[in-house]
Amino acid sequence: MKAFDEMWEQIHKEQEWGKYPGEEVIRFVARNYFGMDRSETTLLEVGCGTGAVTWFMGREGFKVSAFDGSKTAVAKAQARLKEEGLLADVQVVDATAMPYSNDHFDGIVDSAMIYANKVDAIRTILGECYRVLKPGGKLFSTGLFKVGMTGYGTGEKLEEHTFRELTEGALAHRGTAHFFDQDEIIKLWSEAGFKNLKIDSVDRTDRGGTVHVSYYMVESEK
Repeated sequence: MKAFDEMWEQIHKEQEWGKYPGEEVIRFVARNYFGMDRSETTLLEVGCGTGAVTWFMGREGFKVSAFDGSKTAVAKAQARLKEEGLLADVQVVDATAMPYSNDHFDGIVDSAMIYANKVDAIRTILGECYRVLKPGGKLFSTGLFKVGMTGYGTGEKLEEHTFRELTEGALAHRGTAHFFDQDEIIKLWSEAGFKNLKIDSVDRTDRGGTVHVSYYMVESEK
């Protein structure tokens, strides 16, 4: 199984992407890892894109790995890190087959990658995240977009709550998008083995109130 959608390669070739991580990611890293020996704390960003979260974690002195399926995005991330003298192992990898050993990472950050898949791939990705985390390690996922937000139900329906090529909203023309409710998050994360789920959410408008954006954030533990 391969999860990466080649549409993202084209997007990263044609568009510039955000250079800084979201506040919720910074909060997760700060709360859980700022008090640890950062040089020995291993963190992974899955689906890193052009490396905003990877840049932040490297800048803060952690031992960082990251990957994305887009060669263009990975090249941009590597160039930024090199330019700023930061170290991170950034590779072109598909999220369904992570090239890391079991029980390796203290923490994993998913900043809006998992949602961009069908459910079978999401199950596989969560299983891989669980495998490569150390016992007690944590997975933080944000950008788990909610059922009913602007764009939901548009484009081609692939399966329940999964659509491709949305025609409206913040996710329009960005490949596959799966939308979540809390019950499904609990089911999928628990099936993968994760425990102690903490689910929060964001609801806001964009573009002068014409677009509704809403998503869940989940912190979970192996």
